Amino acid sequence: MQNGEHTTKTEAAYQTLRRDILETRLSPGQHLKLGALRTAYGIGWTPLREALSRLEAEGLVTAESNRGFAVAPVSRAELEDLTRARQVVEVPLFIESIKNGGSDWEEAVVTAHFRLSRCKLAVDDPSDDAVNEWDEKHQAFHAALLSAAHSRWLLHFRKTLADQLRRHHRFLGLAPTLRAAAGLKSGYEEAVAALREAMALEHHTALMEAALDRDVERARALMTEHIGYTLHVYIHAEEERSSSAAPAKAEATS
Repeated sequence: MQNGEHTTKTEAAYQTLRRDILETRLSPGQHLKLGALRTAYGIGWTPLREALSRLEAEGLVTAESNRGFAVAPVSRAELEDLTRARQVVEVPLFIESIKNGGSDWEEAVVTAHFRLSRCKLAVDDPSDDAVNEWDEKHQAFHAALLSAAHSRWLLHFRKTLADQLRRHHRFLGLAPTLRAAAGLKSGYEEAVAALREAMALEHHTALMEAALDRDVERARALMTEHIGYTLHVYIHAEEERSSSAAPAKAEATS
């Protein structure tokens, strides 16, 4: 195999697996059996192993002693840690971007906001296509807000955090809330309301307006609040799961 062809196959394997991990098609904690992956994705052994090694370096895959690889797990503790880290990294980047941004930056922010405004919310359309489109446009909007910042390392850390938070949000908050709403389970109203609130365009509009007005203090407060929404959705979903499980347990033991 030519070196260029090998590199292309490894990159394709890496991008495909990475996408499915971020979109939780490959679930957190799932053991990644090389033979099954090779069959499912049509990937050769060498590109597959090299792709998994790259994903391990990014923290999206873990190496298990004598067992190969697994998708990195998610947890409330990890979500709380990621939320704190995002506060530390993204708020200063936002302020730096506001101070540095020119007319091109303003145009990019407005354009990204418009594209986000055209997306359906997951609570209204839980299809994979709608969720993926909103996720893509949401990531693009936040990237636009920060695009005038110059700190290369902080921007690198921010991307790593965004990828991990994307998995946590989907698996811990979005998926269980939508499943419960689809099943019309009573008691999940607050979780669904929290999800709608977190995804609402109004918050993103407020962030855009504060940025364009160069209102640093308002922008700082809004971004700090906004970053907490993912954890807020998960806490509501967790509370609803706990409250719905308690009556079932009591009934089973009565």
